[in-house]
Amino acid sequence: MKKHLLNVASNIEIARNIFEMKLTGPGVGTMTTPGQFLHVSVGNHSSKLLRRPLSICDVDLDRKEVTLLYRAQGEGTKQLSHKTMGEVVDVLGPLGNGFELAENDPNRKALLIGGGIGVPPLYYLGKHLKSKGIEVTFILGYQSIEDSFYIEKFNEIGETIVTTVDGSLGIKGFVTDAMMDVMKDEPVIYSVGPAIMLKAVEERAGGLRGYLSLEERMGCGIGACFACVCPTDTRESGYVKICSDGPVFKMGEVVL
Repeated sequence: MKKHLLNVASNIEIARNIFEMKLTGPGVGTMTTPGQFLHVSVGNHSSKLLRRPLSICDVDLDRKEVTLLYRAQGEGTKQLSHKTMGEVVDVLGPLGNGFELAENDPNRKALLIGGGIGVPPLYYLGKHLKSKGIEVTFILGYQSIEDSFYIEKFNEIGETIVTTVDGSLGIKGFVTDAMMDVMKDEPVIYSVGPAIMLKAVEERAGGLRGYLSLEERMGCGIGACFACVCPTDTRESGYVKICSDGPVFKMGEVVL
């Protein structure tokens, strides 16, 4: 684990309470694995606020720039949303285990499913999969059109299906309502989002190979504080630590 002091290149609201922050610095060169996250200090040096785990949305190695998308909803992320160009942000990482790329899958197809703030890490993953010659399809779920973001960017990588709970954009309903037609080609599934969504995706997947990235509040980000444990039937301890054992797990590896 490494600590990096990165400079804010931009920090703008791109949807309702959703911010896109771009950070630059030499440490970005280590952030090359899709699915990992950064533990970001959200306040000033005297702040008692805990760091926030933010998924890596994109990395530009030439510009030494990492993109983070986050929802400003609590005191910490609201403070982060006030950071301006030139300010310094203290981050730890990259942390966690990322996605296993499906480059050896015979079907050469991947289905990436994200809900809400679980959508961002799928962008970097999709770019990596496409670079390996894998056909990528996205299903992105939002509450409404006001909460949607990055749809055009995802479309540049592969077919992008959008669902909204209120029907204001794309298919009315949830991401699982759009899965069946895409699953006939037996793609490898990658999904990021809240546990209730991941459980529904796993059930709908019907035994297809897949990976789930869990969202959870974290204290230390390195597995020392046991604040982000999740039950599992695959380990003698009966639990895994999402921050250090995950956040990515194979389907069936954890109990949702």
